[in-house]
Amino acid sequence: MDQTWLSLLPFIIVIAMSIWLKNILPGLVVGILIGSIIVSADLLSGTRQSVSYIVTTLSDETNIKIIGFLYLFGGLVGMMNIAGGIKGFSEWAGTRIRTERGLLGFIWITLPFTFMMPMFRIMMIGPIIKSLIKKMNLSKQKVGMTLDISTESVIVLLPVATAFVGFMVSLVEGGISGLNLEMSPYEIFLLSILFNFYAIIMLLIGIIQTFWSPKRADQKDKQVHKDLEEQEHEFHRMGIKKELSLVKAQPWHLIVPVFLLLSLSLYLLWQDGIDQGAKTIFEAFSMADATFVMLLAVFITLVLTFVFYILRREKMNEILYHFYDGGNQMMEAISLLILIWALTLAAEDLGFSEFIGSSLGSFLPAFLTPAAIFVLGSVVGYFIGSSWGTWGLFMPLGITLAVSTGASIPLTVGAVFASGAFGALTSPLGDTTITTASILDMDLVDYARYKLKVSAIGGVIASVLFIVSGLFIS
Repeated sequence: MDQTWLSLLPFIIVIAMSIWLKNILPGLVVGILIGSIIVSADLLSGTRQSVSYIVTTLSDETNIKIIGFLYLFGGLVGMMNIAGGIKGFSEWAGTRIRTERGLLGFIWITLPFTFMMPMFRIMMIGPIIKSLIKKMNLSKQKVGMTLDISTESVIVLLPVATAFVGFMVSLVEGGISGLNLEMSPYEIFLLSILFNFYAIIMLLIGIIQTFWSPKRADQKDKQVHKDLEEQEHEFHRMGIKKELSLVKAQPWHLIVPVFLLLSLSLYLLWQDGIDQGAKTIFEAFSMADATFVMLLAVFITLVLTFVFYILRREKMNEILYHFYDGGNQMMEAISLLILIWALTLAAEDLGFSEFIGSSLGSFLPAFLTPAAIFVLGSVVGYFIGSSWGTWGLFMPLGITLAVSTGASIPLTVGAVFASGAFGALTSPLGDTTITTASILDMDLVDYARYKLKVSAIGGVIASVLFIVSGLFIS
């Protein structure tokens, strides 16, 4: 079933039901079921197919690595919690961070130590930020937005040492293969960074937001979160919360695991890249299998941290209990990601990629090609919530259109990367949005709406810049 508008239906169902119910899970289940039934043209077969999609996502090696990383990292956070590490570091930071501006500045300061992978960064500093937000009664949405901007917008602009670089360069290489261009894929990638207008604009917005705080908006956000907290059942996790409030503050119980995790991540990234044939440290970071390295690093850190805590006379049963509790706290995010991956498989079987490509056609004038790719890619990115998925769908299309219309290839490649950044940062289906909302205890749909309001400004400005640049760059 190719080139059909029905491929949009599962995503439309998810977005519509999420807005209606203010919960994304029911929409994902219904979207997968409807998509599977359309694929199979039969109710029972469609239901079987929906389960098959879920099993397929769980059989994917990369997906399993991500799930393992999320659960183990959540378990590590749980261990640091009961050992007093997060409480101790929060109290230490609390004596130095007293204002919203100080907390937002802290988010940016941690960037050089956590830039390798978005989920790694969010999960590394998220629990600390969460405790400081509660202590200072700040807007979770604004702080979360700053965290996401400093993560997604920065990482896609870095030319080396991130989990994205190798994937992005490989997409460019695949797109230009057979075109006999004078530039190498990496050169085109480097030039495209200058034209990732959306990420650059959102980075500027994030910096401005750090130093400018409109009081009225912040007060409204705080009231929203107060209302959400009041809706929570009074006995929900009360025993665990009380237990954690009584632990002794020991900042070294956070500092040591975090130091281990960062050190191991950097070393293993370098080692894996060297094993892949890299000659320099930057090549090593770019060529390494970052997803597996992060999983390996957190596994080794867990083992060493457990030994460290036992030597520090922490109770083994408590450590193990809170390891599982911390991991289980990430099951909502893990479940959502599994369902999103399954939804994408259903949409692809309905001809999603072919429909997008054939709908756009090759009728565009050269100067509008980058802007059109950005706008369409951003819409699709919002539906699927994946920067990598958006890039994979639109890179071949973008480069083909650039060649056929005479548009600038680096500018068009920059537009493709910008559209993926928009989707990853804005969509309620994005792993960045899901992970941040989960860690900071925010309503996912409300948080996504808040981010869309800010991101839309960046999207409009970026669209204008792509049109203007298309007029002067060819």
